[in-house]
Amino acid sequence: MLFDRLRHPLWALVAALGLTVPWVVVYLAGAVGSLPVGLQVGLSGLAVLGASFLLAWGAETAEKDVPRAFAIAVLAVLAVAPEYAVDALYAWQAGSGGATAEACSGVSRSAMEQGSTELARACHDANLAVANMTGANRILIGLGWSGIALFTVWKAWQGRADPNVLETDRFRDGGVEIDRGLSLEILFLLAATAVAFTVPFMGGIGAIDTLVLVGLYLVYISVVIKGDVEEHEEQVGVPRYLQRKSFPVRSAASISLFVYSGIMIFTAVEPFAHGLEEIGLQYGIPEFFMIQWIAPLASESPELIVVAYLVNKARSTAAFNALISSKLNQWTLLIGTLAVVYSIALGEYGVLPFDSKQAAEIWITAAQSLFAIAILVNFRISVKESLLLFGLFLSQVVIEFGIIQLVSEPTATDYSILLLQAYTVFYLLLSAILFYRRRAALREIVTRASGTVADAYGIGDDAEDASA
Repeated sequence: MLFDRLRHPLWALVAALGLTVPWVVVYLAGAVGSLPVGLQVGLSGLAVLGASFLLAWGAETAEKDVPRAFAIAVLAVLAVAPEYAVDALYAWQAGSGGATAEACSGVSRSAMEQGSTELARACHDANLAVANMTGANRILIGLGWSGIALFTVWKAWQGRADPNVLETDRFRDGGVEIDRGLSLEILFLLAATAVAFTVPFMGGIGAIDTLVLVGLYLVYISVVIKGDVEEHEEQVGVPRYLQRKSFPVRSAASISLFVYSGIMIFTAVEPFAHGLEEIGLQYGIPEFFMIQWIAPLASESPELIVVAYLVNKARSTAAFNALISSKLNQWTLLIGTLAVVYSIALGEYGVLPFDSKQAAEIWITAAQSLFAIAILVNFRISVKESLLLFGLFLSQVVIEFGIIQLVSEPTATDYSILLLQAYTVFYLLLSAILFYRRRAALREIVTRASGTVADAYGIGDDAEDASA
């Protein structure tokens, strides 16, 4: 009897909340800064873990009353909110320090690295804002998309029934079928990627990028929120328990879970990331490398935990929806809002500047995004494609880290730029080959997405009514 009671879904909810309590106590007491780095990382990491489960349960509960795509989009925004906070911090510091393109052109690279003056540090922060953004986006695809695809196939091989996993005799021949309902997200992500390729030509991130990229995301949200509430999948555990409650109760529960988990993630991830940075710096890892890779990895952890949880429940469609939605909002809102934050801090309209190294980072990030879309364009990602996506990401990071460690500046930066350009070209070649081979699938995505937009805005209804 006691064992049955302990299996009640409310105990799972209590356990997840319990993971966040130590952090809440420390945070409200204002004692975060006085904690040893290891303890700070441990408590904030537990809070992120607990909040990730609460966030996933809130999204699954909401699927009964709102379109699934919209619930997942809200989940995605909250899960990557810490990444917005970190990037906004660097953009703000760049603007408040007067880091304009003209001012930074007279500051040497070594001065920026050393932060010898306020302006030099501000110019360095402008580059860090771009580096953190590109690192987060590449991690989301290089680790997130590939890792979750491999995890999905592996779970199926372990006996977890998942209708979206291809049945094969060998693991290496396996793959995951992607819901064709994700055509809208894929097409909008393709459009955002095309825009991202143009950013380095503008001399910085400015108003045009904000208007176009944020506008793309607002159009996307306006479409998905008009969608129908699908017949939701039968849930288990906490979401099932909450979905059986009355509409006022489950709505209040979903909103409470979203708000509480969002607050936890927002307050805990930055100390978690900075704690990891400090630990890395103690072991001689360069600051720039830490900001580009370790900090985004920490801030992306809620998203990766949530999608792994969904895969574990054989909900790979929802998992990939969350991953694609996260990439879309990072590739639109994250880039687009940087110029806004920067201009507010600057005290006037300005264009967030970046150097040639960061231009190369943006191009390789856009090229990787294009290659990932080319993989998904036929609504499938195989084990081999996942391994290629992961291998290209990891090899570039490892090689660049080796360059940083073995070659002195400014030669190291020059070599890094050549490496990024080489990988960019390789990604583009692979993308061109895949898009050519899968051009029929691309046409299907355009047709499906166009139909979804038309249905959302009632385009063509009058003509159909007249013909009837």
